[in-house]
Amino acid sequence: MGAEPTLDWTLQRPASQFADKVATVDRGTGERRTWTEVADRVHGLASGLLALNIDVGDRIGVLMLNSSRHFELWFGIPAAGMVMNDLNYRLAREELAFICNDSQVRVLFVDDTYLDTGKALLDSVDSLQTLVWTGPGDAAPEGCIAYETLVSTEPVELPKQESDGLAAIFYTGGTTGLPKGAMLTHRNLTANAIHGIATMGMTHRDAYLHAGPQFHLADGSMTYALTWVGGTHVFIPMFEPKATVAALSEERCTLSLLVPTMLGMVIASGALEGADLTPLRALMYGASPMPAEVQRQVAAGFGCEMVQLYGMTEASPIATAMDGEVHRRGMAGEEPYASRLRSAGAPVPGVKCEVRREDGTIADVGEPGEIYIQGPNIMAGYWNRPEETAHALVDGWYRSGDVAWQDADGYLYVVDRAKDMIISGGENVYTSEVENAVYLHPSVAEAAVFGIPHEKFGEAVHAEVVLKPGASLAADELIAHCRDHIAGYKVPRSVKVRPSDEPLPKSGAGKILKRSLREPHWEGHDRKIG
Repeated sequence: MGAEPTLDWTLQRPASQFADKVATVDRGTGERRTWTEVADRVHGLASGLLALNIDVGDRIGVLMLNSSRHFELWFGIPAAGMVMNDLNYRLAREELAFICNDSQVRVLFVDDTYLDTGKALLDSVDSLQTLVWTGPGDAAPEGCIAYETLVSTEPVELPKQESDGLAAIFYTGGTTGLPKGAMLTHRNLTANAIHGIATMGMTHRDAYLHAGPQFHLADGSMTYALTWVGGTHVFIPMFEPKATVAALSEERCTLSLLVPTMLGMVIASGALEGADLTPLRALMYGASPMPAEVQRQVAAGFGCEMVQLYGMTEASPIATAMDGEVHRRGMAGEEPYASRLRSAGAPVPGVKCEVRREDGTIADVGEPGEIYIQGPNIMAGYWNRPEETAHALVDGWYRSGDVAWQDADGYLYVVDRAKDMIISGGENVYTSEVENAVYLHPSVAEAAVFGIPHEKFGEAVHAEVVLKPGASLAADELIAHCRDHIAGYKVPRSVKVRPSDEPLPKSGAGKILKRSLREPHWEGHDRKIG
């Protein structure tokens, strides 16, 4: 049998076939590099990592805004035989410390924005030994190693990569209240790259704008796909409507991925007026459905096709897609395409999806059940979570926890996202994580957190609490308390405080009935109450 592809394959091809072509354009620093330059820098970076006092297989953290150096780390860390842990910079320090401790991060790469956070983690995470500053030049801040010093290391022979070797750990919210790390192998990530290339028809002529955060697999996974075909990567430090449109226009980008909240912000900003987006052939979106009217505004404003992607970290992340033809013909009112606009698309080439009943049998067409996913893109399991791994991976299938029904053509219609999860502005918020923070307040006896409609973010985090006898607590006080313990996007935007003699509704088994709490908020809104 022939060798299976590993992540080094994705960089070797453009370095060979498109050596002098522009590979990366960093709008934050003004740096532009060819594929030869990127490949040489990645080899030096990996060699520099191997020269540090760490071992093959150790976990390496990344805490950075978007940049071409961030991009190089996605290749350099696995090239050294180590495991990348790209951290969500929106998390609170307490949450970042938990993740770094849980995965035993040994080295952390930080930019200027997160230098202070990195120093704090160096003091609080026992396993963390080295801080690498990723600014330009060799003059690193005190207590740090300069990234460019690692890059300039004399190249050495790198460890052989194996397709089933662990390449990265991406932490996702846990239903137990603690984040859990999805372990992704070289096989998982290269398979997803192939699926993405096939779905989007990517070629070396494409230029992709990284506007969403690179730590998020929705954007980050495009790193390997577009690299493999020799396209060009364009980076802005973080999403901002006018900067996004300027980059799309001035760099003549052909592709990008933006969540519906971002697209709505671009439309509302007026940044599209007068912008030349002629080269833009498709916008990918995901994380949450897009209302039909917003789809029309985006299609008209950007003048390109739209492709919806549905997936999750555990699937590396793409599972299904709804292509430009469905959007185009559906918005014209043509059936069955118009009905499919409410779907999450159909499985991409290389992935299988089934909807199953609680007993594991396959549901009938139109019958709601849990989405099961199978393919070479499915994770190896959760880091140090054998019980949760055993629950999620069953006979070669991944149990998504998402409820959907499937039509006769295989299109999935998501009825309710994973149990007790809120999708706010494209970010997943597990209510158990928020509830854990709420319960840390000494005045709270009972708490329920759920999503309520929000015009800008789709859903907003809402909490209802019951006070302990004799206690008092203002809503803004509880919100401030939560901000000390969890990331800002998880903090409740609204709070209803109940006295001790007004308990939350419960089932006969004593379980809080979130459905009855949610239902009044969602009356008249296009959402299934579950």
